Amino acid sequence: MAVRVKICGITRSLDAHLAVRAGAHSLGFVFYEPSPRYVEPAVAAEIISGLSPFITSTALFVDADPDVVRDIILLTKVDLLQFHGNESPEYCEQFGRPYIKALRMKPDMDLIQQVGCYSSARGILLDAYKPGVPGGTGESFEWSRIPVSMRSSIVLAGGLSAENVAQAIEQVAPYAVDVSGGVEASAGLKDANKIKCFFEEVARANNN
Repeated sequence: MAVRVKICGITRSLDAHLAVRAGAHSLGFVFYEPSPRYVEPAVAAEIISGLSPFITSTALFVDADPDVVRDIILLTKVDLLQFHGNESPEYCEQFGRPYIKALRMKPDMDLIQQVGCYSSARGILLDAYKPGVPGGTGESFEWSRIPVSMRSSIVLAGGLSAENVAQAIEQVAPYAVDVSGGVEASAGLKDANKIKCFFEEVARANNN
């Protein structure tokens, strides 16, 4: 099955259209204010309203106040929630919306146990661990740490770019890959050529 692609950190309509034209299945919008990829909810709502019907919009939060999450859901009409902090399963479930739980690959983490805690999640995203940084580190992790039985169902993130995404797909064969910094000109602003090259490498890996 072909690996799907999510482009995260969308902050402007131009980048959304570039990603969709290149073949993105999902676009991610960061609602975590300390992030350089933070987007104002009203701006995200306008971008999302112009998306094609089969493009999934994903809202990324980090330990957000539940009322903030509810307000953004109402304003943006986003399809999917993504929680990138220390949110409990009960926290994630309270919104009655499909969600993805991001897990940062800490050295001592029991991945199977952690994934089991979030059995209600639509999917699990695995990202690199860097102390104090909830995501978007631009770093990768040892993909061999992912149990083989789990690989086909996870979303793989962390330091992906045109230089390594084909290798990641060939080694892990994940359900999807998630990229942000690897296709940027600068934080929050995408680069058309990097997006093009990224999708070319995904296609090459999918066709192998």
